[in-house]
Amino acid sequence: GRNCSLLQEMDVLEKRDENCYCYVQNRTIRLQYLWSTLQVKVNSREKFMFEPISEKNNCQNSETVFEFAVCAVQILWKPQTCTETYVSIKQYGEDVCFKIQPFKTELYTVRVKREMLDGKLLFLFVAGIFLFHFANSLSRSTKFFYLSGIILGVLALLVFVLLTLKRFIPRYSTFWILMSGCWMVSLYFIYCFKENMQWLWSEHGTYLCGYFLTVGITSFAICYQHGPLTTERSITFFMWTLQLTAFVLIYCGVTIPQVAYAVIAVSLCSKGLGYPLGAACHIARKMKNHFKSKKLVFKYLTEEEYQDQGETETVRALEELRSFCRSPDFPSWIAVSKLRSPHRFADFVLGFPHVSPAETKAHDGEYGIGSSFVEEQLFEPRAQSEQDDPANSIHEDEENEDEMHNQISFPYATELL
Repeated sequence: GRNCSLLQEMDVLEKRDENCYCYVQNRTIRLQYLWSTLQVKVNSREKFMFEPISEKNNCQNSETVFEFAVCAVQILWKPQTCTETYVSIKQYGEDVCFKIQPFKTELYTVRVKREMLDGKLLFLFVAGIFLFHFANSLSRSTKFFYLSGIILGVLALLVFVLLTLKRFIPRYSTFWILMSGCWMVSLYFIYCFKENMQWLWSEHGTYLCGYFLTVGITSFAICYQHGPLTTERSITFFMWTLQLTAFVLIYCGVTIPQVAYAVIAVSLCSKGLGYPLGAACHIARKMKNHFKSKKLVFKYLTEEEYQDQGETETVRALEELRSFCRSPDFPSWIAVSKLRSPHRFADFVLGFPHVSPAETKAHDGEYGIGSSFVEEQLFEPRAQSEQDDPANSIHEDEENEDEMHNQISFPYATELL
């Protein structure tokens, strides 16, 4: 119900008196503003009081847990006094209003600037996608367990202390009530830390580094003392916690809530469809291997197997030829008219050998044992090698003579003994 000044992009307003400012969101959804934010900077030479104004008087109408937490933090939030502050406004969030009350009549400036690609939002979105898809492997990693303990101890010290003292709390109901309270208080401190990060770092940087270092080392020591997770139940619970954290990062990493819901739904579907797709791929691989033709394995025959197989196949082929010649379909007169010796063909069909004794004798004389062909194959390479290396042949002759001399002198030596 106040008469507030409406802020727009690229505005630069200079005021001296108390005033409130509002930025009304554009309800038209554009994907190019998915990671875009508006940065409102207020600075002055003198201190002023910055007070956020919430349109909701209570938090009962909050649609999600995140909106309820933000609303509760805004109720508890007290106006801050500073000389410079920043307000980050998401593109498709709620309308943002705040009041500036200077203590003196000093000029203060309000600047509005659009950042098309906010690196923080993009980092949160990518980290959420990565954390969700690798939650199973990260929950079993010892290094990531220690890293998670350090981060939890630094950002939510009360939650970390409660988890450490869990064994001393007898009832689960009491533990979960305390856990809910610790989380609410931790979220409040995280929100305050985020809003005052620049002021804390500039004014109390030494104490901030000391807190990070002390709490980080202590958290690592406690995690190292307890050791990594071993039971399957605790590992599964840790994996679900990582996946829930991934959903929070995805939701906080985009400016359009509908896109965040769609990405979360697709991630859940891809995780759920992983098992059926894996089973289908396994069945397809098995079917492919079943119907795939087996690789031919060649077996080399020995010389004896080669001769036996040649003789067997020759006899079988001759019998098939005789059977074919005896069949009625065989054109006997045409074959007889083209043969040089029809009587020999007739003898073959009636069962006589296909080779005459004279041909067998001639073949054995030419290619059998002691034939001229075998002698040429045996002695021709040796003669050629002796011609190529006469020194080796002379040396071999001398060795042969020595062997003959030893063979001759050996009987005499025996008689002498």
